[in-house]
Formats: sequence, C-alpha cells, structure tokens
Amino acid sequence: MDEKLLTILHQVKERQDELIDLLETLIRFKTPAPPARNTEDAQKFVTEFLQEKGFCIDKWDVYPGDPNVVGLLKGTDPEQHKSLIINGHMDVAEVSEDEEWETDPFTPIIRDGKVIGRGAADMKGGLAGALFAIQLLHEAGIKLPGDLTFQSVIGEEVGEAGTLECCKRGYTADFAVVVDTSDLHIQGQGGVITGWITVKSKKTYHDATRRNMIHAGGKLHAASTIEKMAKIIQGLQELERHWAVMKSYPGYPPGTNTINPAVIEGGRHAAFIADECRLWITVHFYPDETYEQVSKEIEEHILAVAKGDPWLRENPPTFEWGGTSMIEDRGEIFPSLEVDSVHPAVHTLMNSHECILNEKAIVDVSPTVTDGGWFSDAGIPAAIYGPGDLQNAHAVNEQVSIEQLVSYTQVLLKFIYQWCHTQK
Repeated sequence: MDEKLLTILHQVKERQDELIDLLETLIRFKTPAPPARNTEDAQKFVTEFLQEKGFCIDKWDVYPGDPNVVGLLKGTDPEQHKSLIINGHMDVAEVSEDEEWETDPFTPIIRDGKVIGRGAADMKGGLAGALFAIQLLHEAGIKLPGDLTFQSVIGEEVGEAGTLECCKRGYTADFAVVVDTSDLHIQGQGGVITGWITVKSKKTYHDATRRNMIHAGGKLHAASTIEKMAKIIQGLQELERHWAVMKSYPGYPPGTNTINPAVIEGGRHAAFIADECRLWITVHFYPDETYEQVSKEIEEHILAVAKGDPWLRENPPTFEWGGTSMIEDRGEIFPSLEVDSVHPAVHTLMNSHECILNEKAIVDVSPTVTDGGWFSDAGIPAAIYGPGDLQNAHAVNEQVSIEQLVSYTQVLLKFIYQWCHTQK
C-alpha cells in the first residue's frame, strides 16, 4: 500500500474527534423533510468545506431554500483514469412533537461509543465520513489522477430527487457510491413508485336514487365510485398475490414486491352518490424491474378487471404515476438498482472493506430505497455503502456507532484513492 495512504488511514483513528465534531456540526443544521426548504445553511457549509479543498462548486436551488451542491475535483490525468461520484442527501427524517427524545434531536450527544441525533444514521454519518476522507486526502497533498465529484443533494426523504436533478444537469462518472445507511454492506435495492387510480362517474346523482341503481327494475345504469373502487382493490390484491408466486429476487423474502392501498379519497357529501373515488397506492418492485414496467402491468390488469364489470367497462379507471415530490404533488419514484458484482469498482470497494475491517464484504440488497436508483436510471454503475443501520434510521434517539463511522471513513478513503488511480 502507498505509504502516504497508509499514513492518512491511521490518521482517521488518531483524529476521530475531528470526524465526530464534523458529524455533530452537520446534525446541528436542522434539515428535516418535511417540512423541508431548510438546507441552505447546511449546504453553504458543505460548499465552503469543498472550496477549501480545491473543488469547483455548482450550487443551485432545486426548491427555494433547498439547494443542491456539487463539487468537482479535477484529476491530474482524467482521460486515462477512472472517475467517481460520492453522493449523499442533506435532508433528514421529520421529527414529530410527541417523540420522546432524550434531548433536542438537533443537539447531538456522545454516549457509549455512539453519536446520537437526528440524521446520525440516515445519513449525515455517511456525509461526514466522506467529507473527512476528502479533507485528509487534501491535507496529505495527494493528487488524484481521476475526477472526483461530491454531491450533497436535497429531497431524498420526500421523493424530491435532488440526485435526479444532478443527473439531468449532466453529471456522470465511471462509478457512483451512495453513502446512505447500509450497515457497511455493499447494496443494490428494489424500487418504489406511487400512483393514483381514479374512478369517476360521468354524472352526479342524489343519494335518493340509490334504490334505482341497485334493485331490479330501477333502470338507472349508475354506480357509487367508492363501491366500484372496492373491485379495483380486489384486483390489485389478486395481482399482488400473483407477483408473490411468480416473481422473486435473491436476497428478498418471497412477496417483497407489494401493492399497498395507502390512501382512499371519495365522495363529496352524504346526500350524494359518490361520483369520484381516488386510491393512492405504493408499489414495491425488485431490482431487475423498472417502474415503467410495473406500472404498465398494473394498468393492464386493472383495465382487464374493469372490462368484467358492466359499469366500469363504460367508465374505466384512469392512472397517474409517480411525481416529483411527496410535499408538492403527493407522488414519488425511486428507481431500482442492481449492483454488478463483477464491476471493477465493486471489487475495489470490496477489497477496501476487507482490508480495513479484516472481514469479508457483504454484497446484498437493501430492504428500503435510496437515491441510488437514479444513477442506474441514468446508466451510471453504482452501489450503496454507508454507516448506520435501518433500526436507527428515522428512529427516536437515532444514533451511529463511532467505531463503525471510523471504519467506514477508512474504507471510503482507501476506495477513493484506489479507484481514482485506476487506469481506464
């Protein structure tokens, strides 16, 4: 191993108090989403931090008060060496007033070898470790031959996809690491898409006409959209069971691909027959599927269900998929991510993990979703790798192990160095 690299790997442990201080600083920025629109100060901190380390900065508002920050450190020989994106989100999970925290969630405390505070595990721990690795490389005067891009994005907690905006802006690399909560597993993920199914009557009726709709001789071809939505829900359950039997993916229990009827809205008043009903669903799918594919499957199945009903045949349901924000338009998409186990960057990351922790790296799948799928969607090979576990993410008294944070920082530092020294 390069002697300079070995020296700074030791420095991570020797200077772990600085790493902890950096994480505490990030936690003190109150960036819960919802309500969101509150990351400006935190992103200003990241901007200044990266500028001091020689990064060129691109900072723009995705939403007012919620800017993305992308820092680019040009390599000394980028045409001949591999490039890397390090990606993490600055927003953290919301905090409810009735949650029983030991202290203010944004006033971090250290106890029993852990940092406690909102975002410690998801995912300011990952951001702090990555930034500290960059700091140590800079202080050691190490010049990377390949380009290094650092993305501090917004909106992951509420489906606002700051990472997607980076991809739209043209940022790319030979590999990307999303430093989100993975308990130091190298992970892919399934995907999630939300959707609205709407059943709407062409006419509106007084509730006194119900007898004519449902009894023999009533001669009124009409229906309650709420009751018709019950047929749609039954159809979704049938498809969900079919998926559980017919689809699978290594690392997931059977039936992980689900269709959740999450919210139903219908009717206008007790004196009316319900003339419109809307169902909000959340669909989980496997890493080898796309959100376009699963939404098409659902539409085809539900339209076939509708054809079997005399009223729905003439008043077929309509569909709206995804959205750009759970806050703005009540919708989101998280594309899936398959990790290519033979990709050179994955092997380099595995090697870095095994060298630092002296244990075999685990390559598996996350039970949740991150922004990692947007890289896959953009054709950029990627993996999730970060400190913290999902038992603590979003939890009261959220925390991350200092020992794990130190190990993660060492692994990432070694990986950045090795990958950006890899020839194309």
